Amino acid sequence: MLAALRLVAPGRPLREGLDRILQAKMGALIVVGDGPDVLSVCSGGFLLDAEFTPQRLSELAKMDGAIILASDTSRVARANVHLVPDPNIPTFETGTRHRTAERVARQIDVPVITVSEDMSVVAIHRRGQKHTLEPVARVLARADQALQILERYKARLDAVSGSLSALEVEDLVTVRDVATVLQRAEMVRRISEEIEGYIIELGSDGRLVLLQLEELMGGVGDDRRLVAKDYFAESPDWELHDVMGRLSDLDTEQLVDLREVAGVLRLPADTDLDTPVQPRGFRLLHKVPRLPEIVADHVVDRFSNLQKIMRAGVTDLVEVEGVGEARARAIKEGLSRLAETSILERYV
Repeated sequence: MLAALRLVAPGRPLREGLDRILQAKMGALIVVGDGPDVLSVCSGGFLLDAEFTPQRLSELAKMDGAIILASDTSRVARANVHLVPDPNIPTFETGTRHRTAERVARQIDVPVITVSEDMSVVAIHRRGQKHTLEPVARVLARADQALQILERYKARLDAVSGSLSALEVEDLVTVRDVATVLQRAEMVRRISEEIEGYIIELGSDGRLVLLQLEELMGGVGDDRRLVAKDYFAESPDWELHDVMGRLSDLDTEQLVDLREVAGVLRLPADTDLDTPVQPRGFRLLHKVPRLPEIVADHVVDRFSNLQKIMRAGVTDLVEVEGVGEARARAIKEGLSRLAETSILERYV
C-alpha cells in the first residue's frame, strides 16, 4: 500500500491526472500494472500503448471501462476495458466499480484505483486493503500533530537514555532502567513510522515534515539497537535480530508493561525488574568519536563488560585487534569525558 501511495502522491503525474478527473466530476477505474495476470481478467477495450500524461488520463476517463497503466505509470496500456475478476472473491463494496476494484486487488497483487463520481473520492485497493486519499491540508495537520507528539516522546527518551548512561558509569543499572529505555525508543520508532506514512502520502508537499522527522530521529535507531545489544542474553536460537523483531511485534498493551519489554532480552528466569545488570559497553563505545563499530566489538570481546573497559589502561587497549595507541587514548579519554558528562547531567 505504501508503494501505491507513492504513485499517487502530490507532485506525481498520476496524482495530477486523478485531480483532473475529480475536477471534471467524472469517475474512473484504474489498474496500475499490465502484466499477464492483469490481462487475464481484461475483456475488450482498446490497445493504446501510449505515453502517460495527466491530460490523456482525464480524457480516457470519459469512457466507461477501466484504464490499464504500466506498473511504473509511464504508459497507458489499454482503455475502455471490461474487468472480469473471480466473482467468488468476497467484497464489502457496494457500487459496481468499487466491487470490481476490490476483487481485482484481492485476486492480483496490483494497485487498483477508483474515483467516485458521486462522492468525489479517490480510493486505492491492494491486497484486500483500502486507503482513501485525503486532502493535503488534512494530512499535513495530522503530520504536524504527530510531530508534536514525537517531540515530547523524544525528549522523554533522551532523559531516560541519559540517566541510563550515568547508571552504567556508576554500575547501578537494573533491568527496569534498560526496559524503560527500550520501551521509550520503541514508542518513538512507532510514531516515526506513522509520520513516514504521512510523508509518503504528502509527496512533494511533505519535504518539511521529512526534515523535521530526520532531525528528531537522528541516532534513535542506533541507540535502540545498541541498548538491546548491551543487555540481551545471547543464545544459538536468540540473536540480536530476534530481539529487535520481538520488540517490534509487541502490541500496545504489552509495550506499556515493562516486564513484557524486559522479556525480549531473554534474561535468566529468576530476573525481575529490580535485578542489577551490567552493560557490555557497546552503546557508550558508540559515542566515542570516529570509533568503528567493528573495533568496538573487538574491545567488548576482549574485556566483556563496560566496567572492565573503563578500568583498562592504554596498554591493555592497544592489545585489542584494530586498536593502535592513538585509538586507545581516544577510547580512554572519550569514555572519561562521557562518564563525567553523564554523572553531571544526572545530579545537576
